[in-house]
Amino acid sequence: MGKIRIIGLGAGDLSQLSVGTYRKLVSEENSVFTRTLDHPAVRDLQVEGVRFISFDDVYERFDSFENVYGTITEELIEKARDRDIYYTVPGHPMVAEKTVQLLLENGELEVEVEGGQSFLDDTFRTLKIDPVEGFQFIDATGFEREGLTYRQHTLFCQVYDAMIASEVKLVLLEDLPADYPVTIVTAAGSDRERVETVELADLDRTVEVDNLTSVYVPPASGEILSHQFQELRAVIRRLRGPGGCPWDRKQTHTSLKKYLIEEAYEVIEAIDEEDDEHLADELGDVLLQVMLHSQIGEDEGYFTVDDVIRAVTDKMIRRHPHVFGEADMNEEEISRNWEAIKQKESQNARRDSLLDGVMTHAPALLQAIDLQKKASKVGFDWDDKSMVLDKMKEEWEEYTSADSQREREKELGDFLFTIANLARHDRIDAELALQETNRKFRRRFAFLEKEAELGNEKLEEMSLEQLEDWWQKAKEKERTTE
Repeated sequence: MGKIRIIGLGAGDLSQLSVGTYRKLVSEENSVFTRTLDHPAVRDLQVEGVRFISFDDVYERFDSFENVYGTITEELIEKARDRDIYYTVPGHPMVAEKTVQLLLENGELEVEVEGGQSFLDDTFRTLKIDPVEGFQFIDATGFEREGLTYRQHTLFCQVYDAMIASEVKLVLLEDLPADYPVTIVTAAGSDRERVETVELADLDRTVEVDNLTSVYVPPASGEILSHQFQELRAVIRRLRGPGGCPWDRKQTHTSLKKYLIEEAYEVIEAIDEEDDEHLADELGDVLLQVMLHSQIGEDEGYFTVDDVIRAVTDKMIRRHPHVFGEADMNEEEISRNWEAIKQKESQNARRDSLLDGVMTHAPALLQAIDLQKKASKVGFDWDDKSMVLDKMKEEWEEYTSADSQREREKELGDFLFTIANLARHDRIDAELALQETNRKFRRRFAFLEKEAELGNEKLEEMSLEQLEDWWQKAKEKERTTE
């Protein structure tokens, strides 16, 4: 069983090779394997008589880098089964070399890494940046937008061609403006070194790139990153902190309750208006309330927004075993399983009653429907709608025969509760139905106001018969425009 000796060729020409490494390669009688021939040091060593066997053809055979690196690794292991071999890579073997990592993980053969000069030192010198300020090193051939931290110095390596440069650009444009400056560095530290700063939008248009090219993205300001969660968190923390806003600093969970309710209803209004821009704005206001409550929790030492996010993330994973687990369910089974998981969570919360899960501060109509749904799960429900209609007639008679204001108030509540039950049996969302009626009333009343204005009349001076006539006209107008 042979051994694989891995040598880094540096980022440029032979000047970046140590004397010892140079002598090993030029004295090697067998061919030396190399990931690619497209490297200045390889060309210089070929002139010195070193014979190379490259894997450039593997790049042509596969569409994904994962398959490319896997194939190179397999072929190297096969070649080294009966003899020691040298394998050269650009730069330093332990810096952005996937094939080296795969070889070290293989466990079949002995692998020795014999060094080489990394391009990072020369790149830091060229760019005049200090990585201690915060630095992230990204493989351009495979990365996720979520992993990028724009507050730090960012360097993308392995920007082999225009296609990879384009992919990097498109991801960065999700967070950075088109005119944001980026710097392209090729063959850092060698006599072929090229450095050019361009606008992000031109990254894949005007600059020539090759396998020695990296792209540097300087740290971005909070103003540019205002769309990111961490920036919002920092703003809220500052508002609540020393020297922040007096109003924000004095708020409590209790004082903010009404604002959360108001903002939630404004979201519903934006949805009904089908106004996406308005909806985005109102959702931001709801998020603001979440962030304020979370910051108050952090200030008081009870919880942070991380706890809030962790709780809902864990809950969503727990309640979706058909997505995050191996369960295979149809839609009906998913619904039953969701309720079963919620029931188990309720038991873990040690509720004394089945109805404890119904929000006491929700609108009364929503509470009524939720209470009825909970009770129906244990069989406390009418079997069909006819029984609900009979109950509704009974409650109406009790209301009309009540002797006092207090009795009428109680009986009207019973009547409304039964109407909510009727809606549930007919599978009608009573809250949305009533909201639609409210909107309809607004439209028709606005018609009355407009007609009065056109006729130089005042609504309060008109008779009920006149108002009713205009009301019917408003209804007719709606029917003709539907």
